[in-house]
Amino acid sequence: MVTQRNVCVIGSGISGLAAAKAFRERGHQVTVIERGPDLGGVWEPSRSYPDVRTQTPKDIYAFSELPMPDGYPEWPSGQQVFAYLRAYAERFGLLPLIRTGQSVTRLAKRADRGWDVTTTGADGTATTQSYDFVAVCTGQFSHKNKPVHPGADAFEAAGGRILHSSEHNDAESVRGQRVVVLGYSKSATDVAVSAVRHGAASVTVVFLEPAWKIPYFFGGLINFKRILYCRAAEAMFLPFDAGPVRRFVQRLAAPLVWANWRALETLLTGQFKLRRNGLRPKTRIEDDIHCNLAVETPGFYALVTEGRIATIQGTIAAYEGSQAVLTGGQRIPADLVVMATGWRQDVPVLAAADRATLVDAEGQYRLYRWMVNPDLPDLGFVGFNSSFATNLSAELGAHWLVRYMDGRLARQPTRAQMEAEIARLRVWRQHERPSAKGYGGLCIAPYHNRHFASLLADIGVPTREANPVTALFAPLRPPVYADLLARAPAYQAGAPAKQAARIVGTSRAA
Repeated sequence: MVTQRNVCVIGSGISGLAAAKAFRERGHQVTVIERGPDLGGVWEPSRSYPDVRTQTPKDIYAFSELPMPDGYPEWPSGQQVFAYLRAYAERFGLLPLIRTGQSVTRLAKRADRGWDVTTTGADGTATTQSYDFVAVCTGQFSHKNKPVHPGADAFEAAGGRILHSSEHNDAESVRGQRVVVLGYSKSATDVAVSAVRHGAASVTVVFLEPAWKIPYFFGGLINFKRILYCRAAEAMFLPFDAGPVRRFVQRLAAPLVWANWRALETLLTGQFKLRRNGLRPKTRIEDDIHCNLAVETPGFYALVTEGRIATIQGTIAAYEGSQAVLTGGQRIPADLVVMATGWRQDVPVLAAADRATLVDAEGQYRLYRWMVNPDLPDLGFVGFNSSFATNLSAELGAHWLVRYMDGRLARQPTRAQMEAEIARLRVWRQHERPSAKGYGGLCIAPYHNRHFASLLADIGVPTREANPVTALFAPLRPPVYADLLARAPAYQAGAPAKQAARIVGTSRAA
């Protein structure tokens, strides 16, 4: 019999909802702690910038058991994603589990097992509760990366505004304003295009280096999901667990793979007029296909070509009066500066010794399967790994994590196995794919299919598809994974095996 646990889930975004559902379905008591006013994480309206849309198509950016509504466009808006997440929480009875307006301020290991979780409310009242297991589900968008430059206080005192992209949520606030956007991520180009469309007097994007951006449609015709989300595309990258045979095949195919990427660079350079606009990246596109890869905001390059968005390479050095002074000496009049400078991944609520165990001196997270550390028992991470298929990655990770906690994985790892795998991946990131060191080594792109297959094999589910053509060329399909997870060995915490099978079967039928 599996012991029922008292589980704390930190965060109620995509990964927090997936974790709450997975742990509760296995019979555990679940409390979800959310510092914001509502569920949704980065999709909660108060944290969403104007006109935000998904990078991933709706049929992939979905949980396996709940497709996005047919009436949604291919790339849903932020409001639509928020409504979808609320519908998911309502359908699976997760809303009563969520405590909003509570910030986790301390995680402390208990002497025996589990963790003491201290939360602080808006009124400053602190409460500590003990839990058997804690799932950290704060993802990549929890701690703002908001640089501070000399002169910022005087700039704001004179009426200027400096906002992180997540703080910029009033589309009409840009009307008649001189807008400067710092960064070149999707959020940067989204904010720039939105500002033009909402009547900004001028829009300037300041960036360190241009990066490759993928269009929604290659050549205006082919949906990018059919090129980048399939196993055929993934096969062009040497996997992190490649053996001698796989490495030999990769060497044989290297000329064809090289030609494919150069052709794609040529297509994008022409489609977006990158040379004309001085925005052609210096990097190879295959080195940029990881979690920093952004989808092109529709219209961005066209507005640059038309001169309605100015682009300047550099960064802000200081503010003087009502101007942003750049490192190249340029002075840009500004009323609003939007910092599209991303986020930091961290777990500052851990004790210093525990954080040092989790993150090495190079800033790389020591996590087996991107979820657990062998030296931090009763603690796991869901959705902490960056992915192009956020919902599916979180969902499969949550199913893996609850079974790991319960000792019910078909391939339950030993401490030695976890240590060896963590060390091997560290060497791989250092020497074979340095771009994978981004996000603290927590990016699984472009190896989604391989990662998901590993999780399912650990759970005890074979993933081989009957149709090899579909398996190779079809994009990720979340409903397929619902069927696979339904084949996983059934059990229920606190119930004998036969009774657990009946409970799970009844739940699925409902």
